[in-house]
Amino acid sequence: MTRTDAQEERRRRVRELVTAKGFARTNDLADEFGVSVMTVHRDLDALQAQGWLRKVRGGASCLPSTQFHGSVGERMTTMARTKHRLARAAADLLAPGQIVMLDDSTTCLSLARQMADRTPLTVITNSLPAVTALSREAGVSLIALGGTYFPAYDAFMGLHTARSVEAYRADVLFMSTTAVTGDRCYHMSPETVQVKRAMMAAAARRVLLVDHTKFANQGLYALAPLTDFDVVLVDDAAPAAQVRRLRDLGVDVRTVDTSR
Repeated sequence: MTRTDAQEERRRRVRELVTAKGFARTNDLADEFGVSVMTVHRDLDALQAQGWLRKVRGGASCLPSTQFHGSVGERMTTMARTKHRLARAAADLLAPGQIVMLDDSTTCLSLARQMADRTPLTVITNSLPAVTALSREAGVSLIALGGTYFPAYDAFMGLHTARSVEAYRADVLFMSTTAVTGDRCYHMSPETVQVKRAMMAAAARRVLLVDHTKFANQGLYALAPLTDFDVVLVDDAAPAAQVRRLRDLGVDVRTVDTSR
C-alpha cells in the first residue's frame, strides 16, 4: 500500500469512527491509528473540507449544528416537504427550450425531479444525483460538470469545476445556500463558494431557493449578497422582519405557501 493509499484508508476509518460515535477526541484518534496529533489534525482538516465532519475543540463531531449541516444524506431528509414546495415554485419559472444551471443543493435536486413537464431543456450541473435523475429524461440535454468529487456533497467542486462552468452560458441558474445572515448568503465550503460564484457569473438570470431554517444557520465563507439574485424564493415560515428588510433593499422575495 502506498503512502497516499494508507492516508486515504486512515481518513476513511477516521470518518467512520467519528460518524459512529458522534464525537471523537484528537488524542484518542492519534492513539487509535498510531499517528501523531498533527497528522490527525491534517486528516480532520481534509475531512471537514469535504463536508464529512466539523472540527471542534479537542476533537471532531459529525452532529449537525448551526455551522455544520451534515452530509448530503442527512440534508436530503431535512425540510423535505418544504424543499419540494420551493422546487415546485421554481419549476413554474422554467420555459421549454431554456438552458438551465443547477447547483448541488438538495433543494435543486428536488427541482431536477420536477423538470419532466417543462422539457425540452438543456441542464448543466455539478450534482451527481441530479445527473442520475435527469439522465432518464428524454427531453433533457444534460451537461455534467467535472472536477474533484466531494463524497459528502455527492458533487464535483473546486477550481476545475469552476473553470468548467466558464465554458457555458445559461438562461437561468437555480441554487441554494447554507445560511442567510443579514442580506448575504454564506457557505461552509470554500470550494462550493468557488463553483457557485462561477455559476452566478455564467447565468443571465439567478434564482435563489432558501427555506426558513437557512435564516438561523451560520456560514464561514461569504457567497454573495441577496441583491445579486433576480428572484429569491422562501417558504412562508421565513422570518417576516427579514423578508421585509430584503424587500426594502430591492430584493424580489417571493413567499411560497407550504400548507397546500
